[in-house]
Amino acid sequence: MENLKFILTCLAIFAALVLIAVAFERLLVKDRKRLSDTHYITYTAIFACMAGVLMLVEIPLFFAPGFYKMDLSELPIMICTFYLGPVAGVVAELIKVCIKLLLKGTSTAFVGDFANFAVGCSFVLPASIVYHAKPSRKSALWGMVVGTLVMTVFGSAFNAIYLLPKFAVLFGMPMEVIVGMGTKVNSAITSVPTLVLFAVVPFNLLKGFVVSLLTFLLYKRISPILHKGDERRREKNAEKAAA
Repeated sequence: MENLKFILTCLAIFAALVLIAVAFERLLVKDRKRLSDTHYITYTAIFACMAGVLMLVEIPLFFAPGFYKMDLSELPIMICTFYLGPVAGVVAELIKVCIKLLLKGTSTAFVGDFANFAVGCSFVLPASIVYHAKPSRKSALWGMVVGTLVMTVFGSAFNAIYLLPKFAVLFGMPMEVIVGMGTKVNSAITSVPTLVLFAVVPFNLLKGFVVSLLTFLLYKRISPILHKGDERRREKNAEKAAA
């Protein structure tokens, strides 16, 4: 029953995120309809595969217990969502996690993998929405700032209210043991709220800062390659529509 509830929760959150992404994409991303479905799907898959491989490289953090490890898988996802729009970002997040599960499996009873997806979406989706509202280098920067803040608030609340209790149930580990793992690395961690405050919050802030910095440095250099041939594709699509 617990596994079924967890699966249904995952599906409900994924559906909600897709609906939000679709709504904002229709409102903001004016060029999506000019890209062919093949182009859109291909690039989404490429970025998702990159992210899936990067998700395998986990970086332990000195201020957090061992089950919190940082990866840079949001870097290609962020570039993907800036290029193709919010829906591509959400879909790439899901594919990324599926690739990681196929290559490595799970060590957190799937809770950590679901957390990576949901919290990752809370980062890339706001950033994409802000960027596509008025695409520019400045809006990309502000989008990532907003995404980092949303991810920090959402990720912290989601961990405290749902993820940590669900991890304790599905993994069969008492909450006291989980908190104790945090106490070993930081004596100030003595409860779930302090675990979130001293481990989850800095974890999300650090990840948001690093991924945002790398995206900001790389996207300007990658953008001309991504957009090469876009005008030609638009002209062809316009000719087909006119015919």
